[in-house]
Amino acid sequence: MKAIVINRYGSAEVLEYKEFPLPQVKPSHLLVRIHATSVNPVDFKIRRGEIRLFTGLINPRVRILGFDVAGEVVEVGKRVKSFRKGDQLYAFLGIRDGGAYAEYTSVPERSVAIKPANMSFEEAAAVPLASLTALQALRDKGKISAGKKVLINGASGGVGTFAVQIAKASGAVVAGVCSSKNIELVQSLGADSVIDYTKKDFTEDSQTYDIIYDVVANKSFSACKKVLTINGIYITTIPDPKTILQKLLTSVLPGKKAAFIMVKANSNDLDFIKDLIEAGKIKSVIDKTFPLSQVAAAHTYCEAGHSRGKNVITTQIRS
Repeated sequence: MKAIVINRYGSAEVLEYKEFPLPQVKPSHLLVRIHATSVNPVDFKIRRGEIRLFTGLINPRVRILGFDVAGEVVEVGKRVKSFRKGDQLYAFLGIRDGGAYAEYTSVPERSVAIKPANMSFEEAAAVPLASLTALQALRDKGKISAGKKVLINGASGGVGTFAVQIAKASGAVVAGVCSSKNIELVQSLGADSVIDYTKKDFTEDSQTYDIIYDVVANKSFSACKKVLTINGIYITTIPDPKTILQKLLTSVLPGKKAAFIMVKANSNDLDFIKDLIEAGKIKSVIDKTFPLSQVAAAHTYCEAGHSRGKNVITTQIRS
């Protein structure tokens, strides 16, 4: 099969388009013919060697990056119970595993759900990692519920676009933070108000929030504390040492909390997201689409910043 392979850390030039052995199917896994995947910030963070403690100190343990899958089952392991050959599915591959920048991948059953019926493979490929990151942050950390005031910092990006929609579907009052060019997009996703960060700093405002979800991780807990309600929570996607310490301290003290999200593969959560999609409450926002052979170009584009939603990679499967 064709795949994008990485043998060392570095710039986008280390991504090689080449032949790679077809993955073997473990008893609890499915072999999936990938129709589409997508680029996430974790892809280029791994490629650049920024999280070596998880991915290998000298060289990357994960040879094939990519963590979102939308495709079709071509073989099932002997212990697989819920899926069969021909099923169209979507999945999130664990950060330690990867494997989606390829024509085929082996996926554990626990990470898989049937693809939303009203989405193409390309639309579905934009969903798993970003939507799970949003859902697990807002539901599990933020304890989101109807009427809560939620601010999404980075509302027009991959995770942010899903966070706005999930918060709105939960009945929350949603404020989105983005640049002026993305205000209409964030409004179209259901945000009750939109803050243009080029004109206003939400941490200097008088409005307070029950949940601040700092998707882009450019505001600290210390800066956000003054605009949290008395029992409000600040959630970030990047657990730097200071945030980890603040989480530990605030977890044993009353009042405002700091937290971070480490997304987990979960088929039940993907089923939940699927139901929201099929009910018309969530959609994927796609900025650009690239062929598998141009993953390096996709990385370069994403690393420049300011993507609207997700960037999708499609495969041209040979018969």
